[in-house]
Amino acid sequence: MTGSRFDYVVVGGGTAGAVVAARLAEDPEVTVCLLEAGPSDEGVREVLELRGWQGLLGSEEYGYDFEIEAQPQGNGDILHSRGTMLGGSSSHNSAIAFRPLDGDLRRWEEAGAAGWGPEGLGSYFEKVSRKVNMESSGAGNATVRAFIEAGKEAGFPEISFAEGVREGTGLFQLNKKGGLRQSSSVAYLHPLSGMPENLTVLTGARARRLLFEGGRAVGVETSRGTVRAGEEVVLCCGAFDSPKLLLLSGVGPAEQLQGLGLPVVADLPGVGENLLDHPEGVVMWESSRPVPEATSNFYEAGMFARVDPGADDPALMFHFGTQAFDLHTLPKGYPTAENAFSITPNVTRARSRGTVRLRSADHTVPPRIDFRYFTDPDGYDERIMTEGVNLARELAAQPALSEWVERELAPGAGVKGYREVSEYVRRTANTVYHPAGTCKMGSSEDHGSVVDPSLRVRGIEGLRVADASVFPVMISVNPCITCMMVGEKCADLIRGRAPAGASHGTSEA
Repeated sequence: MTGSRFDYVVVGGGTAGAVVAARLAEDPEVTVCLLEAGPSDEGVREVLELRGWQGLLGSEEYGYDFEIEAQPQGNGDILHSRGTMLGGSSSHNSAIAFRPLDGDLRRWEEAGAAGWGPEGLGSYFEKVSRKVNMESSGAGNATVRAFIEAGKEAGFPEISFAEGVREGTGLFQLNKKGGLRQSSSVAYLHPLSGMPENLTVLTGARARRLLFEGGRAVGVETSRGTVRAGEEVVLCCGAFDSPKLLLLSGVGPAEQLQGLGLPVVADLPGVGENLLDHPEGVVMWESSRPVPEATSNFYEAGMFARVDPGADDPALMFHFGTQAFDLHTLPKGYPTAENAFSITPNVTRARSRGTVRLRSADHTVPPRIDFRYFTDPDGYDERIMTEGVNLARELAAQPALSEWVERELAPGAGVKGYREVSEYVRRTANTVYHPAGTCKMGSSEDHGSVVDPSLRVRGIEGLRVADASVFPVMISVNPCITCMMVGEKCADLIRGRAPAGASHGTSEA
């Protein structure tokens, strides 16, 4: 493969990368190469059948568990599992599908992402919805119905999330068709035998570093040899590996690079900064009756809730699980039960910010990932999560759901008061597996931004980033569909088809 040359090289065949490559290849006059470190997902039952998604977490063949740094204010035992196959984490997740709130996208524009507001992105979400099948999660589970009714009894209206997100409770939309997931690879690449001749997909090709000539990206060194790009290289490796690859290639904070003996191609202090996530808590109950087995993904319904009076958008999202979610409670000594259900609150727009940094100049060494959970100076994340536990308990006390409750397993009825609940939440917190923000998009005045609103890496020609790492601030919902949208818009930016409002012209330094 060494010496192979294409017009465009897309690094990472995941949630956004599969979209970018497929859309670019619609132009028969150009050649596109899609590089994916993992294997193909086509025909792989354990990947395609959505109900079994939890078995992929940390699997050696189709996933990778990233360890995180010790968390003085949170749970350092969290493993961030990411999908490593075509489709990436869209081939690996629970397929909960949301379009973000308009307020989320306005916050992007306010952060310097011109052209990325709700008006500018509507057409791209429509393109995703025409390509990716989405349908209701409802499998007729009586416990799920009891949760929704409990929400109504607590004053939260039942809503259709297919019509948008607002305060209320309801069944999730999933990007699936029947029992099969609709990942980006399924929707945009399958069948692989039917791909256009100008699109080459190389699996098992792990990127080691980017190649530059005269301040321009010209290719990628991979485990299968060197691939060169005549026009552009597009990074779609995710919030951990996109900054890692930039850093290994000499693009990032000069002091950090020099400390590892790496040459400085571009001094960009924002690379690996601004790490975002949705931290998640759990309240779990043993059920007084058998929880039905009917399910699409074990987390079929949820709720959004405001916390502070007058807030424009919900501060909390809840997933309702028809299983014991004891991943971090059981090791900490809390009881569990085979017949159980869970409510998992998460902070929709957490204010804590973390980092992704290199441990070594060796590309085989995982990066140092520090989420700095619950470290925001005002204690907002801790307060909102604590309120989430209180509200979850309020839901379980409603008539519709209380008849399902035998006893509270975690944190347990004896854990009361702000201090005790907060300590429990931080000690046992999990993640909704939504890392983002480490190559954030922003204006030329924002020296912490990594890419401009056209997704071009500052100070480098011929190089863009298109994945969750470009999020300037966190969105309130599961990001899978938004990542596909980023892929759609990236392809149009490259082809010069983006609507008015997007940034054009030469790359900003």
